[in-house]
Amino acid sequence: MKRALVSVSNKEGLIPFVKGLVQCGYQIISTGGTKKALDEEGILTIAIDEVTHFPEMLDGRVKTLHPLIHGGLLGVRDKESHVNQMKEYGIETIDLVCVNLYPFKETISKPNFTHEEAIENIDIGGPSMIRSAAKNHKFVTVVTDVNDYQTVLDEIANQGDTTLDTRQKLAAKAFRTTAAYDAMIQQYLTDKFEDENPEKVIFGYDLVQTLRYGENPHQSASFYTDGSKLRYAMTSAIQLHGKELSYNNIQDANATLQILKEFVGTPAVVAVKHMNPCGVAISDHITDAWKKAYAADPVSIFGGIVAFNEEVNVDCAKDMSQMFLEIILAPSFSKEAFEILSQKKNIRLMTFVTEGEDAKNKMVSVTGGLLIQGEDDVLETKEDLQVVTVKQPTANQITDALFGMKIVKHVKSNAIVLVKDGQTLGVGAGQMNRVGAAKIACEQAGDKAKGSTLASDAFFPMNDTVELASTYGIECIIQPGGSIKDQDSIDKCNETNIAMLFTGKRHFKH
Repeated sequence: MKRALVSVSNKEGLIPFVKGLVQCGYQIISTGGTKKALDEEGILTIAIDEVTHFPEMLDGRVKTLHPLIHGGLLGVRDKESHVNQMKEYGIETIDLVCVNLYPFKETISKPNFTHEEAIENIDIGGPSMIRSAAKNHKFVTVVTDVNDYQTVLDEIANQGDTTLDTRQKLAAKAFRTTAAYDAMIQQYLTDKFEDENPEKVIFGYDLVQTLRYGENPHQSASFYTDGSKLRYAMTSAIQLHGKELSYNNIQDANATLQILKEFVGTPAVVAVKHMNPCGVAISDHITDAWKKAYAADPVSIFGGIVAFNEEVNVDCAKDMSQMFLEIILAPSFSKEAFEILSQKKNIRLMTFVTEGEDAKNKMVSVTGGLLIQGEDDVLETKEDLQVVTVKQPTANQITDALFGMKIVKHVKSNAIVLVKDGQTLGVGAGQMNRVGAAKIACEQAGDKAKGSTLASDAFFPMNDTVELASTYGIECIIQPGGSIKDQDSIDKCNETNIAMLFTGKRHFKH
């Protein structure tokens, strides 16, 4: 008679699975709460201490860590020396292991958990059994995912055992399971004990969806999450309507939400195209913010992503229903707004979470490696600004300057953004030289550039950007400063009657 060892924290699907194993002639070995649940259903089980002849001890920390368990899992059935040793020591084979692990993730996700609770929810015996069974997958079936219960039962019922191909795939999944579990634990302890630059970086991510393709149709792509509940994050967003998200949709929507997060507490709308903002606006009312964001660049917004930091109302919905947009994101949609927008079958309507944690680090892959840095979460304030010109900025210009810096930090470098009255007028992104970015922003703004404020993500290497700004009637400039030729730019501002502010902080985005 074959034997299965079953010990699970997540008991979803447990009873029908084990009943199916019993019907296929398996004896069931079980522990603790799992055994109790099976006993209550009238399923005959063997207690773990009946196998080990040793009681559970140390508050259940030690129960399956025993040669009579791991020998039954690891013994190679077609190796004579293993078979003889198992007979000598009375070790019986275990043919199937069904284990899922202590709820460590759920424990540390609770609002007021203690460190002691976290430690007690680190599973030791479970991963050990999973790894033993997975190592010996030539003979042992290891089941760690409730989604595999039916496949395993069907194969056993039809063939008397699982196929080697299935056991191989389940073994790979088992090692992914324990690796992700250990990754989560080490990350918790690394953060807890403030080890900022560990010698190894290990991540565990769960598949959200397999995407239709990547940046281009010939590229494959998938979307994963680490399970953290972050605010203004696509991993926490919920799709309410529309066709499946693409790789580019997710990238663009993520960029949109990161810009929107700069304006918590102020009605704001952000429109993004190819991960750069094409229209950003704030106002006292969300409807006006939408109208200003659209007016900022009504051409580029076509096929773009739009995000609101307040509920989408019927007036905004009527406007947006008249144009092609890929995604609309908001904390919520009014019933009438949703009814209007959902008439367009392909548009994605999504809600996102505005409360929760912020990401601590930003990660970017390079070929064969990974770059990790802290998030650029600096927010300049009025007190951070240094006026370096004869002309003093007005109160409105200072407000616009700070508004512009919140946006330009999210624009690909070299970056220039023109703003006025809480609205973007021109965006110059990703240019090889700064005056090139300024030309794009100024040309986009056209006559609206007159009286506007120019924000730059980094210092001016020479005074050509100021000279260009003066020809468009720009009246205020905000930039980090720090060039060896700062004085040239200051002199040009004084010459052309432009106020200039230094922040002392660069905001490159590569």
